[in-house]
Amino acid sequence: MNRNLTSSCRVALAVVSITFLTGFQASGQGSAGTQGKIEPRFIIDMPTAGMLGKGMYAVDVDFYQDGGVLVALNAGIFDRLSFGISYGGSKLLGSESPVMNELPGVNLKIRILEESLGFPALVVGFDSQGKDGYIKDLDRYLVKSPGLYAAVSKNYTLLGFFSLHGGVNYSFERADEDRDINFYTGAEKSLGPFLSAIVEYNLALNDNDGKAIGKGRGYLGAALKCSLGGGLTVGLNFKDFFSNARGESMIRRTIRLEFATKF
Repeated sequence: MNRNLTSSCRVALAVVSITFLTGFQASGQGSAGTQGKIEPRFIIDMPTAGMLGKGMYAVDVDFYQDGGVLVALNAGIFDRLSFGISYGGSKLLGSESPVMNELPGVNLKIRILEESLGFPALVVGFDSQGKDGYIKDLDRYLVKSPGLYAAVSKNYTLLGFFSLHGGVNYSFERADEDRDINFYTGAEKSLGPFLSAIVEYNLALNDNDGKAIGKGRGYLGAALKCSLGGGLTVGLNFKDFFSNARGESMIRRTIRLEFATKF
């Protein structure tokens, strides 16, 4: 594990410790496991049909390579409408000069259909926040933002919970001359009351032509997510098993902290 990621791990552990020391009252069990009370809003990087309820807010913090930190604040405006903003940069941890993202990210999500016995939940939305660092020379993030998207999610009872997700998206990060529509899919399986395992496959059809970073293999990732109580969830993500990103020869390891509760 490199020095910057080690620093990220220490910061993440410090945040978790402070959470317990300040005594958050258990208003929810996070978004993982069979006791999870909060709908998962992302598979790993790509959106699900999960929503924040009316009057809820969430703070998400991603720690990624090169000392990167991304902070997002989202709020449930109505039961079927949420809005959020995000901002961050690379080299915020460590001794080098920080490299901030070009612009804040914004997202808007609207649920069109609620999940029923025979049909998945359906949302449409917009999200301009990419992941794992902004690349100024290419005017894009390493993992492109979803842009305009539609996502579906369906939950099943199978030795706990088993969820399937899928979506289609059109990113506005097009300076690399790849403007294709993209598809993605994923699944989540509960592993007891507070733990879930996740797999995501982003086909990255919008990242394999022109000056694209991708090699045409798509981005396959996996994650473990644990609810710690009080609305706090910690996720450990392993990304790009196919070594799709040019210049990236190893699986990327990132950490996400999620805290969600009511106003």
